[in-house]
Parts: sequence; C-alpha cells; structure tokens
Amino acid sequence: MNLSKGFLLVLVALFAYLSLLLVLPFFQYILGAILIAYVLYPVQQRLETHVAPPIAAVGLVALAIAGFVIPLIGIVAAVASDARRLLEQINTDSLQVGDLERAIEEQTGQTVDLPAAVADAAQSAGTMVLERSTEWFSALTHVLIGLGLALFLLYYLLKDGGDLLAWLRELTPLPDDAQDDFYQKLDEVMWAVLAGHVLIAIIQGSLAGLGLLATGIPNAAFWTFVMIILSLIPLIGSFLVWGPAVVYLFLISEPLFAVGLFVYSVIIVGLSDDYLRPVLVDRYAELNPAVIILGVLGGVYAFGVMGLFYGPVVLGALIATLDVMNDHYDRLEETPGMQ
Repeated sequence: MNLSKGFLLVLVALFAYLSLLLVLPFFQYILGAILIAYVLYPVQQRLETHVAPPIAAVGLVALAIAGFVIPLIGIVAAVASDARRLLEQINTDSLQVGDLERAIEEQTGQTVDLPAAVADAAQSAGTMVLERSTEWFSALTHVLIGLGLALFLLYYLLKDGGDLLAWLRELTPLPDDAQDDFYQKLDEVMWAVLAGHVLIAIIQGSLAGLGLLATGIPNAAFWTFVMIILSLIPLIGSFLVWGPAVVYLFLISEPLFAVGLFVYSVIIVGLSDDYLRPVLVDRYAELNPAVIILGVLGGVYAFGVMGLFYGPVVLGALIATLDVMNDHYDRLEETPGMQ
C-alpha cells in the first residue's frame, strides 16, 4: 500500500468518525426512518409508475405521519384520561386530617401540622419542576428535531432509494451474483422479523386487548399497548397482562368474566401464533426463537427502543452473510478485480 492509498484510508476513517459523532445524537430517529422506509419502499416503487417520485414520497410520508401520530395521540390521551379518573377518585374530605394529626400526636407525642407539611412538599416539588424545566424543554426540543429529521430522511430514502441501492452495489467489492444472493437473504431476514415478529406481536396484543375491553378491565387501551410491546419478546408475551387481569376479575367477584377472559386468551390469543406464524413466516427466512429473543434483549441494550426490531435483524444478517460466504467464498479469489 503506497502513501496515497494510506492517506485516503486515513481520510475515510477520520470523516467516518466525525460523521458518526453527528449521527449518534439522533440514532434512534435515523433507525426508525430506515425501518419505515424499508416497509414503504415497495409501495413507493408501485406509485412511481403513476406519479412522480417526489409526489409519491410526500404521500407516503403523510401516511407514515398518520400511522404514527394518531396511535401516539390515542395512547397519550388514554394515559391522561386514566390519570384524570384517578385524581377524581381522591376525596379530600375523607382524609380526616384532624384525626390523622391527633393519631400522630398520640403515638409520637409531637404536634404535626399536616396542611403545612403538604404545602411545604408542594413548594419543594414546584421548585424541583422549575429547576428541571430547562432539561425538559431541551428534551422536548430534541424530540421535535429528531422527528423532523426522521421525516426528512424518510422522504429522501423513499424518493432516492433506488439511487442509494445502486451506489451501495457499486461500492461493494463482490460479484453481482454474490450481491444478489446477499441482498435477497437480507431482505428475507428483514421481512421475517417484520412479519413473523412485529406483525404477529401487534395482532396478538390487539386480540388480547379486545378481551380486556369486553370484560370491562379498566384502561384497556393502555394495557393493549403494553401487551403489544410484551408480545415482541418471545416466551413472555401478553400473559403478563391478561393473567393478572383474570385474577383481578376473580377478586372483584366477576367469575364468569374471569373464566371467559382466560378461555379467550388461551384459545384465541395463544393459538393465534400457531396459525399466523406459518402463514406469515414460511414465505420468508425462518429465524430460530433463540435468535429472536437474543436479538430483542440484546438489541434493546445496544440500540435502545429500536433494538426491538433491529436486534433480530442484525443476528439474521450475520447468518445471511455466513451463508453467502459459504456459497461464494472459494471462487472470490479467482474473480478478477477482487484482489
């Protein structure tokens, strides 16, 4: 390697490191944009046969906003409604402040002014909120900037996705047939995770949520969201929510609803995986459950929330790369231009 090549490699390493520093603050948003772009890109290709690429990309970005913002607003509204109902259930008249003060004085021999103590606590809480308001404002600003960046990135990934793929193929020092094999296997892994992992989790969590709603479990919308997240983790799933819900129904003297929820959850929710997975996964690469659970748990530590999706993809991509290497490695040394 001569001096010119070494200098170029140093420049590449330097600018790659600086670029990484620019990307890391918004890493979660970038990963989210790439994931949504991957899902919507086939639709973008079909729309481009009828309208210009920028128009198709704008329409799909609007669709992504509606598909993300509306559910998010619904979840926030459900949590806020739960908090409001909780506050409404607090009857300040029933606190019997005088009785509590007398009881404390009898037990400790000290006079306590509970209203003053509560006022001091409220003042301290207000001071803490004021001190942290700058941090919260900064976090909110970061979220808004990250969402805006994700939307712009999503637009350009959809509009210029074909050019990006062509550029990556040109940079990759592999024969065309090896690249075709690699990208095909990687595509199968991606769809296996999305269809056999994410989509099934959404369906199972939603079915379980219908059971909670039908049996009158409070805050069913919120718990449905929780069950969808839990269903992303193999061997755990929505049982952590509907199981305690069955016990709760027994405790409030609703045995029929409790039995009904249990039977519904075991048969409909539990067996849905047995019927949906062959339909949704057999079309694509089948990933071992061990790969899924290791990818999910490790991905959360490595990539944050987006690791729920990208963790299994990374492990699946490793398996795909090893398969391609096993199929093409021996002949790469004989291919011109590969040295």
